[in-house]
Amino acid sequence: MRIINLILILCFSLISQAQTSISGKVIDSKGNSIVGANVYLDGTYDGATTDEEGKFLFSTVETGTQILVVSFLSYETKSLTLDVSLLNKLEIKLREDVNALDTVVLSAGTFEANDNSKVSVLKPLDVVTTASALGDFVGALQTLPGTSNNAEDGRLFVRGGNADETQIFIDGIRVFTPYTPTTNNLPTRGRYSPFLFDGITFSTGGYSAEYGQALSSVLLLNTIDEPDQEKTDIGIMSVGASLGNTQKWEKSSLSVNANYINLAPYLAVYQDRNDWEKPFEAAQGEAVFRRKFENGTLKFYAAFDTTNFELTQEDINEADGLQFKLNNKNFYTNTSYKGILDNNWSVVTGLSYTHANNKIGVEINDINNIENSFHAKLKLKKRFNSRFKLNFGVEQFLTDFNEDFSNTSISDSYGFKNNITAGFAEADLVFSKDLALKVGVRGDYSSIFESLNVAPRAALAYKVSENSQVSLAYGNFYQNPSAASLKFTQDLESQMTSHYIFNYQYVNKGRIFRAELYRKDYDNLVKFDTEFESFDSNFNSNGDGYAQGLDIFWRDNTSIKNLDYWVSYSLLDTQRNDRNFPTAAQPNFASKHNFSIVGKYWVESLKSQIGLDYVHASGRPYTDPNTNQFLGERTKSFNNISINWAYLISQQKILYFSVNNVFGFNNINGYQYANTQNANGNFSRRALTPAADQFFFVGFFWTISEKGTDNQLDNL
Repeated sequence: MRIINLILILCFSLISQAQTSISGKVIDSKGNSIVGANVYLDGTYDGATTDEEGKFLFSTVETGTQILVVSFLSYETKSLTLDVSLLNKLEIKLREDVNALDTVVLSAGTFEANDNSKVSVLKPLDVVTTASALGDFVGALQTLPGTSNNAEDGRLFVRGGNADETQIFIDGIRVFTPYTPTTNNLPTRGRYSPFLFDGITFSTGGYSAEYGQALSSVLLLNTIDEPDQEKTDIGIMSVGASLGNTQKWEKSSLSVNANYINLAPYLAVYQDRNDWEKPFEAAQGEAVFRRKFENGTLKFYAAFDTTNFELTQEDINEADGLQFKLNNKNFYTNTSYKGILDNNWSVVTGLSYTHANNKIGVEINDINNIENSFHAKLKLKKRFNSRFKLNFGVEQFLTDFNEDFSNTSISDSYGFKNNITAGFAEADLVFSKDLALKVGVRGDYSSIFESLNVAPRAALAYKVSENSQVSLAYGNFYQNPSAASLKFTQDLESQMTSHYIFNYQYVNKGRIFRAELYRKDYDNLVKFDTEFESFDSNFNSNGDGYAQGLDIFWRDNTSIKNLDYWVSYSLLDTQRNDRNFPTAAQPNFASKHNFSIVGKYWVESLKSQIGLDYVHASGRPYTDPNTNQFLGERTKSFNNISINWAYLISQQKILYFSVNNVFGFNNINGYQYANTQNANGNFSRRALTPAADQFFFVGFFWTISEKGTDNQLDNL
């Protein structure tokens, strides 16, 4: 018996000697104890949970070098690789998990419209259910702060910049001709259907170094990665018809859309102020093919459209009016690939090609221009850890533009080749859930000017409370002059702006508030000494200017049941000395005050969504030749109230009705003055008003899908 007791004592003694105590304390970055953290040796059952003081203690029989793992929800997991003899009386500091939903986001100057975004001020559905937008994504974005209302134009004018200063990208690749062509006082539309896009990022300034050749703004459109089911969409409208189909296979899918618009039947019922010899007619087709691979996705996008019309517009200097005709053909194709490489590397690459042909007739003048443009891009991204990411890339822009002009007495040809080689690098640094920094640089070499422009950019965000944050952004931005100038002369320089932005953002339970102060300084703007750019103009790059202001946005979709609304306000102070300006002045496309309110209410008993929006813009400048003040007069304020009604006949059938400017406000976009004085020694004028005070739209939309769940509300 004594021998057995001695053996047991010896065994217990040996076991006791073989065990090693592991102890320590777990704290956060501020030194506070973390209660309930899991602490264990990797690959073993040895471990413990921290107590109320953040302390842990356990024993192990493991020897040699081991991995101690410490983990806790909302913190980054930490590993220590040491000899077990050294894993004693440790103080382990855990960092907050910066991938958490409440982590600060870089938001200065940027509006997201993506269902997957942490902070979305608009969703894709908002684009097509905003009454005044008439199904155009550009029209919906004009209800956001930072934009100026130009109802007669239809393009995006952002923070004192003209429409050429905003560039549009599809899946990261440049679109060179994003708008349908038109004539004076007839608003254009975006070429591309919103139904193929699931994400929109609209940056009003301070955007990433990845994007260039835009002085004011970039609009990023992302096509749907993968449709959820096969379906067919049918639309019958008062202005035309549409047809779409999506097919899915195991690793690929194809979506196609076709639209035909003809205003002749509409104009036969609702005549406007133009004398149409051939009413507006347009046909469009587009397709997206997607192919999934083991480590990436390939997308191919193609769109073709053709537009033609002929009309005579009232003109104070032409007794019989001004005759105008247009025939346009446009083709755009885009291929992109996103893939995952080894060691946390990823690649994004793509290219696009655009062919655009305009045949224009103005009285006896015939203009025929052809543009061929190409964009290629390669971007690599390295994720070192959750706090540090680096991306860099190169891209090439090529544009070949040629124009022929002729009338009964002269003929001429002009054009240019604009080749730009660019490179960029940018780093994302997340110091904590409360502090993040993005810093980058971009370089553009323009062969047409034989010059290199280097543009630094930076953005900083700091979380000041659980639901709010502030952001700062700074950057330089370059853009070559537009074709209107380059086709006559290449003896110019790249135009430039510097952006300074301060942003405050509050997000909480379906409510978003944003306030943003900004300043933009312009340099090297194009100037000329004739009424418009022409072959006999003298050009230079001596123009400059500034824009500064305040943008405010509020959205709430939870306070009132079934009601979703947002309110936008912009205050703009801007002056430019460019084009043929004799002195610095507020340009005629800029309004000092812009205000909009958009509301959408679901009426369950009627199975209907009712929408209403109101848009207001203060008067814009114009020059009265009867005075000595350049751009010294102001039009009256612009007002527009639009309504829409979507009635759900069944889950997949919808009847849709909308009225733009329902109260028929008599808006004035400006004035045209006579070239010569009348008998009283004054220059007579006429008001430039919209072609029609109101626009009515009726449509029936039907989706046929394999699951029978898709709602045609998406197609409004």
